[in-house]
Amino acid sequence: MHTALPLSGPRVHLRHWRDEDLPAFAALNADPQVMAHFPAPLSCSDSDALAARLRAGLAERGWGAWVLARRDDDALLGCVGLNPVAASFPFAPAVEMLWRLARPAWGQGLAHEGAQLALAAACELGMSRVVAFTALGNLRSRALMARLGMLEQGEFDHPALAADSPLRRHVWCEWRM
Repeated sequence: MHTALPLSGPRVHLRHWRDEDLPAFAALNADPQVMAHFPAPLSCSDSDALAARLRAGLAERGWGAWVLARRDDDALLGCVGLNPVAASFPFAPAVEMLWRLARPAWGQGLAHEGAQLALAAACELGMSRVVAFTALGNLRSRALMARLGMLEQGEFDHPALAADSPLRRHVWCEWRM
């Protein structure tokens, strides 16, 4: 299954990764504020490895976590997309909606616009069950989930986080076609 790219909105589009995206992606992954609801900021090599996994997922499935880029100059703002949920999550099987944006892109509705494009791709691909999840304290992401029409389904302990992690407790929301 493949979706046609680029997926374009009024101000942003979703596109495939390029090597020249890696420095900007590493900068956002190294930002402590961007990564406040993740275990830690990423080193440059860890960020590059993440980008490689996201690229591989796109190549393998034809859909995944795309670059969220500004339409007027094609600059990377972050990533937005879809990812298969691991079987260890209590709501699997499902497809996860994800986003991560550089701080200068916050508060402008760009994540919402990009997420709507990814949801359109999910519809095009016939995905009937899309979820999103985040740490309980990530109020910005929770607000975006609500703006997307996702309904809160409950809380869970993230299976990849240690029992004593302050980020372990998560909330998950669901969007249905």
